[in-house]
Amino acid sequence: MRTERKNRGEVMRFFATAAAGTEGALRDELREARFREVRADRGGVHFEGPIDEGMRACLESRIAVRVLALLAEFEAPNEDALYEGVKGVDLSYYLEPKRTLAVRAACKDSRLTHTQYIAQKTKDAIVDEQRRQYGARSNVDLEDPDLGVFMHVVRDRASLYVDLAGESLHRRGYRKRIEEAPLKETLAAAILRLSGWDRQSPLVDPMCGSGTLPIEASLWARDVAPGLLRPRHGFERWPSHDETRKRRIAEMREAARARVKSEGPFVAGSDVSPQAIETAKQNAKAAGVRLHFSRADVRDVEALEPAGFVVTNPPYGERLAGGEELYRGMAEALRRLSGHTVVLLAGTPEISRAMRIRPDKEITVWNGPIECRLFSYSIR
Repeated sequence: MRTERKNRGEVMRFFATAAAGTEGALRDELREARFREVRADRGGVHFEGPIDEGMRACLESRIAVRVLALLAEFEAPNEDALYEGVKGVDLSYYLEPKRTLAVRAACKDSRLTHTQYIAQKTKDAIVDEQRRQYGARSNVDLEDPDLGVFMHVVRDRASLYVDLAGESLHRRGYRKRIEEAPLKETLAAAILRLSGWDRQSPLVDPMCGSGTLPIEASLWARDVAPGLLRPRHGFERWPSHDETRKRRIAEMREAARARVKSEGPFVAGSDVSPQAIETAKQNAKAAGVRLHFSRADVRDVEALEPAGFVVTNPPYGERLAGGEELYRGMAEALRRLSGHTVVLLAGTPEISRAMRIRPDKEITVWNGPIECRLFSYSIR
C-alpha cells in the first residue's frame, strides 16, 4: 500500500545531521529554539513536528549540516525488498517528473553492503514508479538536484529520507572568498556554543583566516538566522511549494528578521596574512556584519577590555603549516591574557602540550576527516 502525501499538519520525524562531536551542541540549540522531542544521537539530533518545523530548522539552525525528513521505514534484507519498499512510498509531494533527483545512501551491519548499489536501486524504484504513474521520469542531477533523497540501511532495516535544504547548510552564502583550509560555518557555530561564550562578552580570533569564527559569532550574538543569508532552500523547489506555502515561508523569514538585534558585542579577528584579512573583510561585508579585522601575529595578541573570549583554530599541518615554534609563541601570548577564556581547536597534540596548563574542558570533535580536541582554558 502506498503511503499518503504529507500534509502540513501531520507530525513527521526529522534527523538533523551534525559534525561528529557536535551533536550535544545541536541538541541544545534545537531545544533553545523550542523544537519538540529533541534527542541527540550519533551523527545528529532527532526532533518531531509538522513539515513546517523541518523548514524552520533549515532557516534557524546554525549547527545542523542537513535536515532530513523521514518518509518511510521497512525491512530490506535484499535488493528486491529494498526496491519494493521504495516503490511503495508516495513522493509526489516532493518530486514530479520534470524535476531532478539525486540519491545518496549509507549502510551498516546489513546484508546490503554497497552504498552506491543501494543508491542505484533506490533511484530505480523511484523513477520506475514515476514511469508507471506519469509515463515520464525525473532526470538525475548530482550537482544541483531539485530533490535530494537519502537511504539509510542499518541491520537490514531501511529508512528513506528527503533532504529539506537540498545542500549542506554550512553554505550560508556569505563566503565569497576562502583561504586555505577553511573552517565550515556549521562547525564554527558549534565551537562557539561549546566554548561557553555568553554572546555578550568581547571575543577575538587571532588566527581568523577567512573570518568564519568572528562572522558566525556576530551573527549568533545578533540573532541573525543563518537561513536568511541563503536565496532559497531545497524545499522551495518541491511541487507542493504553492502560494500558501510561499506565504508561510515568507512569514517565517519575517519573524526571523524581526528578532535581529541592531547591535552586538565587540567581535574581532586578526591574522598574520594580509590576504586573509582582505578575504575576511569581504566575507563579513557579504554577511552584513561589521567586525574589527587587523593584520597581526598571534604572538602579539592583546588583552580584551573587559576580559573576554579568545576562540581560534590554529593551523595544524594538515593543509597549513603549524610547528613547534608557532605553538610555543602562541601559547606564551595566550597565557598572558589573565581573566580570559581561551578556546582552541587542536588538530595535533603539540598545541595542548605548548599551552602547558590543564584545560578546564576537552571535547573531541571532527573537522572533516581530522580528529581534533576542543580545549577550553581559564587564564588566571
